[in-house]
Amino acid sequence: MIIVCPACGARNRVPEDKLEANPNCGQCQHALIPLAPIELNEHNFSNFVTHSELPVLIDLWAEWCGPCKMMAPHFEQVAKQNPRVIFAKINTEESPRLSGAFSVRSIPTLVLMNKANEIARISGALRSTELQQWLDQQLNAKTGS
Repeated sequence: MIIVCPACGARNRVPEDKLEANPNCGQCQHALIPLAPIELNEHNFSNFVTHSELPVLIDLWAEWCGPCKMMAPHFEQVAKQNPRVIFAKINTEESPRLSGAFSVRSIPTLVLMNKANEIARISGALRSTELQQWLDQQLNAKTGS
């Protein structure tokens, strides 16, 4: 399985049975699957999302958004519990072309990606249990479980 390093952008091949062993990048030694959201922007988005073989859950947010700030700790908590999903945040104010490409109408908006394909999306702030339930439903639908 190919995983793009969130720190240096290098592509790493990781056996699927080693994903939960906290693998590190072969180039820079940073964690390949950090148990916290990573920052994506217009410079690193394409390389990261199109080449990583793990699903990526993206939180499109803005600094001025109250519901975004309320949801942030819940997003971080769920990230810690899901080593087979990469959690990422895109600041819509700093990356307006990306938010435009996603046709964001309201924030926060969560988009689940598999490579360059959008699998699912939901708008509005979610608590940890709601977010985990939604994510499980989408991943189960994707795998047919």
